[in-house]
Amino acid sequence: MYQKNLLAALAAQTGWREWQYYESDLAKFLLLAIPVVFIYGICIGSFLNVVIIRVPRGESLIKRSSHCMTCGAKIRIIDLIPVFSWLFLKGKCHSCGEKISPRYPIVEALNGILYVVDLLIFGVNVNCVIMMLFTSLLICIGFIDWDTMDMYIPMLLLIAVLAIPSHFLTYIPLKERIIGIFVISIPFLLIGEISGAYIKKKTGEKVRGIELGDTILMACAGALIGWKAMIPSAFIGIILAAIFGLIIKKVTGKSKFAFGPYLCMGLWIGAMFGEEITMWYIKMLPHEETVQYYTAMLMH
Repeated sequence: MYQKNLLAALAAQTGWREWQYYESDLAKFLLLAIPVVFIYGICIGSFLNVVIIRVPRGESLIKRSSHCMTCGAKIRIIDLIPVFSWLFLKGKCHSCGEKISPRYPIVEALNGILYVVDLLIFGVNVNCVIMMLFTSLLICIGFIDWDTMDMYIPMLLLIAVLAIPSHFLTYIPLKERIIGIFVISIPFLLIGEISGAYIKKKTGEKVRGIELGDTILMACAGALIGWKAMIPSAFIGIILAAIFGLIIKKVTGKSKFAFGPYLCMGLWIGAMFGEEITMWYIKMLPHEETVQYYTAMLMH
């Protein structure tokens, strides 16, 4: 009974029916697949740490080997095991003993865990691979924006590039993707332009309420996941930004903070569950017959 409920939940959540083909072997498959996907995810996460650190500095991702950011010592192969090396080293460099930021294993573990969730949500198919790549891009974009309050356009455009194979290999229609490009990015652009003009008039500073990078992010993501997922994504991202923005202001006293990390959180949640949230909301809206009935009641 439990297994049938799990299969039904997975199928209903995504519209994909892959899991039902495993039938009685589902538990065995997941016991094998989840560790493999997690290990693969943390290995990719190790590379994401390199991207997050080097891209803002304009450094090559491949020319120089991994090294301590304090003493410059080359990191040994045995110290490159994602997550576990940091634990074995107790968070310190083997050469100089300087503390290594816990964010390194956090990024690695986060990528691995989210890859597992991608697998459980989308099943074994091309869409799952595309969503894993999308997940890693969101992690890079979010952490880089957190560090620098800036986004790198080529990284954002990679999301739009993913929309090309996604269009041919997944179920989201072209019309939904086109609407997805504009449904959030246009309001963001207008808010950014209007707020930027107002702030410049009042303070003389060239600051926008919503930066252009956030707008481009939402346009590129819309091309990949479509408008049904984009609307909940934006809503969730804005709510998270509002909550954490208040916390940041209370703790640090600063009002300015990076919007991108919260948009990235919203986009990941939206990519996983956004379409179902939108369809649930639409079904909750009153049908035409119901509206006409209550209108007639009010008229009388």
